[in-house]
Amino acid sequence: MLQTTAVAATFCAVVGAGIVGYGETTAQAAQAQTPTQSQAQAQTQSASSTAARHGHGHGDAFSGTKKIRVGGYSVNVSCSGRSTARKPVVVLMAGGGDGLDTMAGLQKTLSEKARVCSYDRLGEGESDQPNGTQTIDDSSRILTGVLDRVTGDRPVVLAGHSLGGLIAARYAPDHRDRVKGLVLMDATIPALTAGVSKAIPDSATGMAAELRDQTIAVNEGQNPEKFIIADAKVRSAGNIPVQIIRHESQYAEVPDYGPALEEMWAEGQEQWRALSGRSRISVAAGSGHYIHVDRPDIAVKAIQRVTAQATAHS
Repeated sequence: MLQTTAVAATFCAVVGAGIVGYGETTAQAAQAQTPTQSQAQAQTQSASSTAARHGHGHGDAFSGTKKIRVGGYSVNVSCSGRSTARKPVVVLMAGGGDGLDTMAGLQKTLSEKARVCSYDRLGEGESDQPNGTQTIDDSSRILTGVLDRVTGDRPVVLAGHSLGGLIAARYAPDHRDRVKGLVLMDATIPALTAGVSKAIPDSATGMAAELRDQTIAVNEGQNPEKFIIADAKVRSAGNIPVQIIRHESQYAEVPDYGPALEEMWAEGQEQWRALSGRSRISVAAGSGHYIHVDRPDIAVKAIQRVTAQATAHS
């Protein structure tokens, strides 16, 4: 696989050169957040007894990481922080090739003031492998099952990075009763296959051609989730608060096509504004593709702001 940050920006591969040392950082964050085995067992028992008494109206009230059953699969989830009556639950969605551990630092900070959950999609982290190719409908069904279990009938704010952002943005229009806000952190753009094919023409050779071909292959399902990343128009999710954050610089390693790729990515981020009349877009200064790692302060403030806006209109 091509060892470039450009690849990371396109389909969020964790091997990007711009993410050297990133795995170590997130592993430390995950370790700080993950309970011991005995604690986890106690939390699971507590969650089970809570669910038995109250059903899933407000979701399972557990803290830590555990496996739940969704649609016949084992899905790894993590929750922390305390719920309040009107405040939405924040659900973090990692990028492609990433597990929930890459969101551990962000989750830890956010959970000081809110209830926050994250999960490994099928094919990622500690969740089961998918039985076959997945479409957005398949991924959405898993997300719905996770939300039913960990948030119940509570409103949610989805905060997604890269592919996680695209899935969140595709999910929200069909679940307006549940999704009350979105934060998209350098989300995969709505028409990536068409965009990269235009930005890097067939005449390209070397690293640029490899990047184009790998991106298209990944979009066709050659990724850990076996997820088909299909081009599609942006649909409205209603008048919910939406914060779109894009990277400042990412494609320096493909200089011949870097400007075209940056233009493609910026235009794609603008397209996400059609999600809502309350959409805002900003650039994370000094950030590459992993905004929540490079500029966690920006990510935290954006999620807290959208959550506050969603609470005010609940």
